Amino acid sequence: MKLSRRSLMKSGAAAALTAALPMPFVKSVAAADEIVMASLYDLSGAFQEVGKQMNDTLTLAVEDINASGGLIGKKIKVVTYDLQSNLQVSAQYAQQAALRDKVAVVHGGISSASREVMRPILDKYKTLYFYDTPYEGGVCDRNTFCVSTTPSQTVAKLISHACKTWGKKGYILAADYNYGQITSDWVKKFAHDEGGEILGTEFFPFDVTNFGSTLAKIQAAAPDWVVTVLVGGTPLAFYRQFAAAGLNKKIHVCSTTFGSGNEQAVLTSSESDGIVVCYNYMETIDNAQNADFLKRFHKRFGDNYPPLSELPMSSYQGVQMWAAAVRKAGSADRMKVIQALEGGISLEMPSGKFAMDGITHHCTMDVHLAEYKDKVPKIIETFAQQPPSDTAAVCNLTKNPNDNQQYVIKVN
Repeated sequence: MKLSRRSLMKSGAAAALTAALPMPFVKSVAAADEIVMASLYDLSGAFQEVGKQMNDTLTLAVEDINASGGLIGKKIKVVTYDLQSNLQVSAQYAQQAALRDKVAVVHGGISSASREVMRPILDKYKTLYFYDTPYEGGVCDRNTFCVSTTPSQTVAKLISHACKTWGKKGYILAADYNYGQITSDWVKKFAHDEGGEILGTEFFPFDVTNFGSTLAKIQAAAPDWVVTVLVGGTPLAFYRQFAAAGLNKKIHVCSTTFGSGNEQAVLTSSESDGIVVCYNYMETIDNAQNADFLKRFHKRFGDNYPPLSELPMSSYQGVQMWAAAVRKAGSADRMKVIQALEGGISLEMPSGKFAMDGITHHCTMDVHLAEYKDKVPKIIETFAQQPPSDTAAVCNLTKNPNDNQQYVIKVN
């Protein structure tokens, strides 16, 4: 990817919130035979459905580790917080996890906005942070490990498929915050790389339910395909109204988020059939590790549990990556774990081979292009061992270990 630091700008982080928060009473809650981990997911609010799933897969990972004897002779204790899909709460609980609970590691944050509130707080208090959610890329921070996918790994494949299979003209619908805005810029870049063009881009808050004017604009623009970068409560309303207008019979749809909130379980097959996605994980992956994982997961949480997407799997794999680093380091000490991760760790996970890139603190992994049919993602093509090349273009923590920011692409 032909990018340079000159083509990027720093994103604004909400670090100012840190100084505004009162200091909580500080105490250590860890017993000598425990390692304390914080789970900071949205268990209520706009992201509650996926937040619950991410917390459940984290729980299974910790129970698996503890059942096998724990880590370095100690059991993992999880302190669970509900971020409530609220940025001020995210800041408050990140500080409490670091100072009051003195956790060894935080796994959490769903939205990129939440991550950019918590990240500077956890940096300040030297608390290791694992961000387990697919995101827009560019975070370069030695204290932070982003263990899910970035646009060069998935969105590039998605847009290439759209341009080559459906046509060169696209239309973007995206969430109105940093994930949607930055990912939309990547969509434009990848479409341009394929000789395509974006006819229109619209941004929406999480609670929009009326897409009438947007559907009229899409009809007037007549794109070959629409890509949705929507989150929160908006996707269901859009897909239903898009189908009700008959547009799903005329215009193809691909998405960077569809299925993450189990939208397919609520929509009818006619409303969701044909939507194409690209993810590191989906339940239809056929390997021994995934079969064993699903068997154990359903034994723990029930056979009627909704399908798992890339997000909860990222939490499971993130915990396992951290645990592997603790074993390698022989310690849960923050810097020793960071150094162990930077030295490289590779695991066989339900999604396939899952390897840490020590230079960027991101992961190399398999990704799968799939099309929904009868509410199930049918894998079209698998791309093995995709590196985080977008972030690698701007981040080298080996050369610049004090780098601590998110780079954001500027598209002219």
